[in-house]
Amino acid sequence: MLASSYFLRTGQYGEALQNEFNLSLFAPLDHSSEMSLSESGFEPGKRNFLQLTDKDGEQPQIASDESGTADSSGLDDSSQERFIGPLPRDGTAGCSSDYSSPSYSYSSILNKSETGYVGLVNQAMTCYLNSLLQTLFMTPEFRNALYNWEFEESEEDPVTSIPYQLQRLFVLLQTSKKRAIETTDVTRSFGWDSSEAWQQHDVQELCRVMFDALEQKWKQTEQADLINQLYQGKLKDYVRCLECGYESWRIDTYLDIPLVIRPFGASQAFGSVEEALQAFIQPETLDGPNQYFCERCKKKCDARKGLRFLHFPYLLTLQLKRFDFDYTTMHRIKLNDRMTFPEELDMSPFIDVEDEKSPQTESCTDSGAENEGSCHSDQMSNDFSTDDCVDEGICLDSTGSTERVLKPKSLLTFELFSVMVHSGSAAGGHYYACIKSFSDGQWYSFNDQHVSKITQDDIRKTYGGSSGSRGYYSSAFASSTNAYMLIYRLKDPSRNAKYLAVDDFPEHIKSLVQKEKESEEQEKRQREIERNTCKIKLFCMHPVKMLMMMESKLEVHKDKTLREATEMAYKLMELDGVVPLDCCRLVKYDEFHEYLERSYEGEEDTPMGLLLGGVKSSYMFDLLLETRRPEQVFQPYKPGEVMVKVHVVDLKSETIAPPISVRAYLNQTITEFKQLIAQATELSAETMRVVLERCYNDLRLLYVPNKTLKAEGFFRSNKVFVESSDSTDHQVTFTDSLLWKLLDRHGNTIRLLVLLPEQSPGTLTNRTVCQKMGGDSDVSFEGSKGNRKSVEAILEESTEKLKNLSLQQQQQGSSTSDSQKSSDASDFEHIESPTQEADSNSSICAAADNRELENRIRAAAGGSGGASSDAENQFACEERSDSEVNNDRSTSSVDSDILSSSHSSDTLCNADSGPIQLANGLDSHSITSSRRSKAHEGKKETWDTAEEDSGTDSEYDDNGKSKAEAQYLYFKAEPCAHDESSGDAQKCLVVHVDKRITLAAFKQNLEPFVGVTSTQFKVFRVYANNQEFESVRLNETLSSFSDDNKITIRLGRALKKGEYRVKVYQLLVNEPEPCKFLVDTVFAKGMTVRQSKEELLPQLKEQCKLDLSIDRFRLRKKTWKNPGTVFLDYHVYEEDINISSNWEVFLEVLNEPEKMKSMSQLAVLTRRWRPATMKLEPFQEVVLESSSVEELKEKLSEISGIPLENLEFAKGRGTFPCDISVLEIHQDLDWNPKVSTLNVWPLYICDDGAVVFYRDSTEEPMDLSEDERNELMKKESSRLLKTGHRVSYSPRKEKALKIYLDGGPAKDPGQD
Repeated sequence: MLASSYFLRTGQYGEALQNEFNLSLFAPLDHSSEMSLSESGFEPGKRNFLQLTDKDGEQPQIASDESGTADSSGLDDSSQERFIGPLPRDGTAGCSSDYSSPSYSYSSILNKSETGYVGLVNQAMTCYLNSLLQTLFMTPEFRNALYNWEFEESEEDPVTSIPYQLQRLFVLLQTSKKRAIETTDVTRSFGWDSSEAWQQHDVQELCRVMFDALEQKWKQTEQADLINQLYQGKLKDYVRCLECGYESWRIDTYLDIPLVIRPFGASQAFGSVEEALQAFIQPETLDGPNQYFCERCKKKCDARKGLRFLHFPYLLTLQLKRFDFDYTTMHRIKLNDRMTFPEELDMSPFIDVEDEKSPQTESCTDSGAENEGSCHSDQMSNDFSTDDCVDEGICLDSTGSTERVLKPKSLLTFELFSVMVHSGSAAGGHYYACIKSFSDGQWYSFNDQHVSKITQDDIRKTYGGSSGSRGYYSSAFASSTNAYMLIYRLKDPSRNAKYLAVDDFPEHIKSLVQKEKESEEQEKRQREIERNTCKIKLFCMHPVKMLMMMESKLEVHKDKTLREATEMAYKLMELDGVVPLDCCRLVKYDEFHEYLERSYEGEEDTPMGLLLGGVKSSYMFDLLLETRRPEQVFQPYKPGEVMVKVHVVDLKSETIAPPISVRAYLNQTITEFKQLIAQATELSAETMRVVLERCYNDLRLLYVPNKTLKAEGFFRSNKVFVESSDSTDHQVTFTDSLLWKLLDRHGNTIRLLVLLPEQSPGTLTNRTVCQKMGGDSDVSFEGSKGNRKSVEAILEESTEKLKNLSLQQQQQGSSTSDSQKSSDASDFEHIESPTQEADSNSSICAAADNRELENRIRAAAGGSGGASSDAENQFACEERSDSEVNNDRSTSSVDSDILSSSHSSDTLCNADSGPIQLANGLDSHSITSSRRSKAHEGKKETWDTAEEDSGTDSEYDDNGKSKAEAQYLYFKAEPCAHDESSGDAQKCLVVHVDKRITLAAFKQNLEPFVGVTSTQFKVFRVYANNQEFESVRLNETLSSFSDDNKITIRLGRALKKGEYRVKVYQLLVNEPEPCKFLVDTVFAKGMTVRQSKEELLPQLKEQCKLDLSIDRFRLRKKTWKNPGTVFLDYHVYEEDINISSNWEVFLEVLNEPEKMKSMSQLAVLTRRWRPATMKLEPFQEVVLESSSVEELKEKLSEISGIPLENLEFAKGRGTFPCDISVLEIHQDLDWNPKVSTLNVWPLYICDDGAVVFYRDSTEEPMDLSEDERNELMKKESSRLLKTGHRVSYSPRKEKALKIYLDGGPAKDPGQD
């Protein structure tokens, strides 16, 4: 039958994909032929594509179902027919948190479900909104009334009009061909922003709030009373005296009836909605202390209080109160107990006619008057009311003369049509709706964008509960998916409406349908264009804009030709007027490897879809818009070629030129490759040396002529350095050659921006200073502004001396003079420096000049103190051994990453060079991350020396010679303009330096520019957020730095060996802010506490204006904000007191001589609580000789006068000062623990600084009125918030659900 009705066409899959299933590519199959599949065009081992059409070439359509609701454009969605929502764990409909994830094709997502109904897209957590909107849409009376309302655009903005956006949404739900539509326009009309989509709310709460908003918007219209007409009912809240029969009552209105699942204190839940309704109207007896004061009896009497239904709405809403509060755990819980509900609900038994016959009534008070809201708010909603006391034929006249007209029982039958289901817990979950269509009686599941058919069995699965008995704990083991809201409609043929058909729409709705249809068609066309648009990254080296690689995204239709795409890219990169269009072309490019894969010569008219391999979400390659000068010719790039960036090295000028791109084949030999480079660079191939950089700083000399590029490790994109000269450098071993040294320097040199201090006396002339690491004396230098000029003059003079001395040494130790000059185009300035073979007299002169320089600086600046006579003392203050650095941890956790050792990156790529053993037994890897051990031997370059940290007091002997073998590392500094427009006078240096240099060597190179010795300034690394961290580990390298990192230099004494920077805070126990920063200071290993106090005194007086006596303040341990151990004067740092980098201590001023004399004593901070006045007294310190509780109580009794037997104490909680609300302290603390010593549970007072509260047990708390308590609570909340303490635990507050009628919430300008 298929063969006679339809034709099958076959084609190659990839070709079909590229041409978007163009049927002209498919050859019809002859169904009567006896050819095999391979003879018919099927390709074995490949994917073959079949196209099914009828005889006219049309694709078959899905037949409509019996209801006629299936859309002709829809695809088969049978896999979704049973999809309700979260798949059940126990077989119930949608009761699990595990979501079904059916697979859809692209078109199935866009087309309507076979049910004919359209879903709603969940914005994030808006499932509760989607469930309510679908229920309202499936309510004929509400939908029709909404359609009859006409929007006046002149009166209101359509964006903020809630009824209009609902109208648009309903029109789309009824007429759209999409599977699901967005609700963002509706939520925008609510005044919500995108954050509201992430708020979970209750569907019943949304229903009330949205109905209220609609009523406000519909004022003065025909729909003004629509909500009340459809959803509002009435009931009587009454109290009847059991002695005289007198009844007091009032009328309340309701929009829904809240039904209790499990009564308070009960162990079992109600089994059905009928049971819960009967309990709702069951009266309670007021007797005993709850007696009612009867106005007629003039006394308190037993009475009966209850609710009585007077009128049921047309649409009856029942809320099943599944969310409750567990007073045992003090948490919200969800009750998952089973509660059945009928498909048809008879409400006539719930109107009590007998009680209505009593004429003994008081006045009728309507809930809409001044007593509105006085009914039981915990049981029902009464947000809406009317002024009528009589409705639906029920007479409430107290005379009883009017005959009571009641509805017959048949008119009080309601049929169920919507069940809103909640799956989850009280903390959160998922909503979806099961709704019955009034057009065909079929039940559907509306689960966000998924709509599917369901049965009565699926509805029954939403009853909740488990198969076991209904015990107290049955809810915990029951399914978490159950009905939450039920909506019934009154069965009344005279009022039951049908859905408006499209042909019956009002004219304004028909125009809206047409408008939305055009918008949807436009969206569909745009989507079709998007599906046929190739989106690919586009790069271009702009010839004008700083020669930067620009990046953009090229969006081109697959049918556009390469020529048209090139023109689009030309405009996108703004090359018009810069480069002619015919000087541009698009080439295939690999951004990651910076590799030009191929060019497209002769394919200018080929469609881009074919060139790019079809329309894809992402491509494994990019496009580059290549440009050329008019006189140049584009080089063809063929697949299989590799790109090589060639850098030409000039040994004479020691420069490395910018790269030249050369393309080669992997099967080419080294000889052929050299010929290729010779043609591009005009160098001689015979003397050419080629060095391949395989990875970072992995240099490989290519010297085997017949070896191929592939064998040498060439890949897509490569980097080589070439040199061709007549020098003898090529005759030495590569690792000993000048070429290797230049490349090594080139690979390890970084550019740093160094900000000098404003008062720096150093001059910023362009210079490169050559000094051996370390001076010959340790000079304590302090500059002054008054002598600044003389210091600068001295530095200039001394610098010239150093230069002259350097030149003399250079002439003595150098055999060549060609390298004394460097080209202006050189990457690095090159000046000769001393070698290890330099004359010792020159070294002694240099040392003498250095000493003279430092002494003259001291004299000019008015410094005091003499120079050290021993040269070996210099590096005692500059560097520390690895073990000492690890022990003292002289940097913060952040700073520890700043100057990390580069040993881990020390990868030797050539096995012929190993580490050299030095005089102290350490290898060269301990000094630096140099890749070659011989790089420094006998070289006369501008290298600095990175000395090995031997762990001794000095790196030098008495003659100033290095004890360890040194390695010269490159350093060059030159001034730069530092943002003159900002008015910042701070000087800036651009420093080119080998990153293997140590911090100590780096600081010594900066000395001439800073104007002080390296011990008198500090180095701070500046991060992207402008945070600064001091770098203090002198033996570590700059390997963690990269190009253009910023460094700030600040004047101040740098840390010496065994020194630690310490922050001193003042402890003010009775101040609102007990922790106040005072000064930064330095403590040294071996120093006593008294010595540190002596050094602190002048700092405190000068910087903090604190004039203290050394015996009237103490230092104590600081742990965050908590005061700890009291340090005694004889304690020694690092022996008795552990000290670390960035240490913090408390300074506490004493009002009396120090009482702490021994470590066996215990200092406790005590505070008295006075319940009678609701106040806490100031802190008082108590010093105990032992950890005895008895001694503590005796001391407290002594200072307070409280009798020992009446004294109670408790340990404070949290961090100092252990603040607590005066409303909570009396009962919340653990008063009078039953222990005999303080160092056991629950006290654990083992160190100084613990907080102890105490009180008189006979003192009664103040009796506060409600107003006084509220006022005190406000004051305490304000006080504790200022100190950063909580009043009490409170979970995250839920955001209230609000709909804003004015377009959005009002912004408080005072809020942050």
